[in-house]
Amino acid sequence: MSQRSNALATRLEEGAAALEKFARDLTDEQWQARLPKDGRKFGVLVHHVANMYPIEIQLAQTLAKGEPVVGVTWDDVHKLNAAHAKEKAEVTKQEALDFLRRNSADAAAAIRAFSDEELDRAAGLSLNDDTPLTCQFMLEDHAVRHSYHHLVAIRRALGR
Repeated sequence: MSQRSNALATRLEEGAAALEKFARDLTDEQWQARLPKDGRKFGVLVHHVANMYPIEIQLAQTLAKGEPVVGVTWDDVHKLNAAHAKEKAEVTKQEALDFLRRNSADAAAAIRAFSDEELDRAAGLSLNDDTPLTCQFMLEDHAVRHSYHHLVAIRRALGR
């Protein structure tokens, strides 16, 4: 395991743990509240983070091989998120937190498996106009950042 991959995995674990800790203390009313402008329930967002980890890791693994990520657009992401929000509208806190814990552990393990050479490999990423981006960028901008991003959004919505 490289120091870089371990550091990335640790940051993902810390973000997921912070989201889990904060979400655990949400009231039932807050769990069902919707994020302004986004429209998704707070509980759905917690589940969403866990749901996206395997996809985000798979895209990073593609870049780690030096292969481009093709055909994945932001429209696809928005459709996936909308379908997920509808499907998981009544997700329980326990279900979402268990899913977050499980998938963040799997994502961290997958990140620790990357070598420095793989982290440095770049290929076109369709989400970013086919710009050649590194595996490490994909990890940092998506899987590692994801829990922090939604945690901040939920905190802001609650005035915390």
